[in-house]
Formats: sequence, C-alpha cells, structure tokens
Amino acid sequence: MTTFSQLIYVSDLVDKNESELARILESAVRHNGENSITGMLLYSDGNFLQVLEGTHDSVHETYERICRDPRHANIMVLTEVEVPERQFAEWSMGYRHLGADDVAKFPKYAPFFRLGFNASRLNARPGVALEMLELFSKGMT
Repeated sequence: MTTFSQLIYVSDLVDKNESELARILESAVRHNGENSITGMLLYSDGNFLQVLEGTHDSVHETYERICRDPRHANIMVLTEVEVPERQFAEWSMGYRHLGADDVAKFPKYAPFFRLGFNASRLNARPGVALEMLELFSKGMT
C-alpha cells in the first residue's frame, strides 16, 4: 500500500516583507508541481503555517529547500506522519492570507492569527495546526 509523508511546519517571513509573498507562492506552486507535492499554506502577520504532502523523499527535499530560502526564518517542524492518502490533493499549493475578517469569523483560532503561528502554542494544542489547514482548504473549493 502506498503511503505519503505529511509534514507540517511553521516559519517567519524575514522582516515581514509581504512584497515577497507572491514570489514565494509562485515558487512553491512551480516546485511542488514538478515534485508531486501537494499542500496548503496559511500566512498571517509575518508567519507561515504549511503542510507538505508527497513521497518521503520529495517532502524532505522540499522542506530542505524551504530551510535554505533566505526569506524564511525560525523554521520548525510541528508534525511529520505517514498518511494513506493526501488530504490536500487538490492543490500543488493552496494559499490563504488570513486577516481581520478571519479573526472575526473564527474566534477559536484568532490568537494564532493575531500572535502568529508560534510552534510552542501550536504544539500545546495537538491537532490544531491540521484543523486550521483543513478548515481554510475547504473554504477554497
């Protein structure tokens, strides 16, 4: 049976330079398509929360490329698991820029939107990172 690696990580956008977001997303879509990676990227106030899915080697190559990207800092893996099927198969990289409207609509997650996707806060609530990624991926279809 084929399984896929699913890796969820957080990182900071260096200098909160949002002019880089379009280039980061374009690069992710291109590289992920070439490497059969699927996933979802959430951005809020200088922080990223992302899930990558694919073969073990492809996911790790992609993650290592992200770690070398000078636009990312404070990168930390939250979880890595093997899954029987992709949960974000629709996109080479789904994307959502979270803002004030999302804070109002989803108060349960508002602290993460306002204070950033802090690894220790997310790890204190197991599963919340995947919940947010799934929630916003469904809103895209």
